[in-house]
Amino acid sequence: MALHAAKLLGFDDYVPPYALGGRISFGGQVRNYQNTVSQLVQLLGSEDKAANYLSRCIYSIGQGSNNYLNNYFMPLFYTTSRHYNPEQYAIVLMQEYDCNIRLSCLSLFGMAPFSTLYNCGARKFASTGVGHIGCSPNELGQRSTDGMTCGERINSANRMFNARLKSMVDQFNDELADARFGATNAGRCGVGRNNGQITCLPLQTPCLNRNEYLFWDAFHPGEAANAIIGRRSYKAESPSDAYPFDIQTFAQI
Repeated sequence: MALHAAKLLGFDDYVPPYALGGRISFGGQVRNYQNTVSQLVQLLGSEDKAANYLSRCIYSIGQGSNNYLNNYFMPLFYTTSRHYNPEQYAIVLMQEYDCNIRLSCLSLFGMAPFSTLYNCGARKFASTGVGHIGCSPNELGQRSTDGMTCGERINSANRMFNARLKSMVDQFNDELADARFGATNAGRCGVGRNNGQITCLPLQTPCLNRNEYLFWDAFHPGEAANAIIGRRSYKAESPSDAYPFDIQTFAQI
């Protein structure tokens, strides 16, 4: 999604990934960002120049999908759903958002404790909501009685998350005056019903008509879906696409 939005913003080349391989937590990604900022300070010659440069960047943040798919709704492996009801869990995830965006952490430059992303120069945040995970190939393959009916219990939890995300956006826009915040049936490769009961296996050949499917595997949106999400995140086609404004508006602020 971010790559398609970047292309619409006019970028020909993309920033390479900071790291490859295993999953990196939100906090771990923030620490990677802090390391990058320290390098940028050295490159530009001062913290003020780095802060000015970073204030013009747009930060795309996505959280929630793995928290639900690979944690909350896997009670055989994780106890989260026994400790929190869906509304409480949405609140917990918003608290993590808050912590990594603006709450106290050790100063990057050895000063008093201060915020993470915000006080490291970030000023424009585009936060991505959680999609209807209950309609993913994995959930249709694992839980749906007919392979077509989405899991309402999961989708209901996701709506709670998105509602909390919009509230967080409003709160941040009110409290951080110099910053701007906004919120935006079968896989192509897999095994089992809907190609979603087991995700892609090593050496498994994906289908050739990839652009006709929304999902790459049991969980992840593919190029076709990301192109749609990127386009509508950049320029909203309906009020539900972006709140309170889209990425195109971010770029003009």
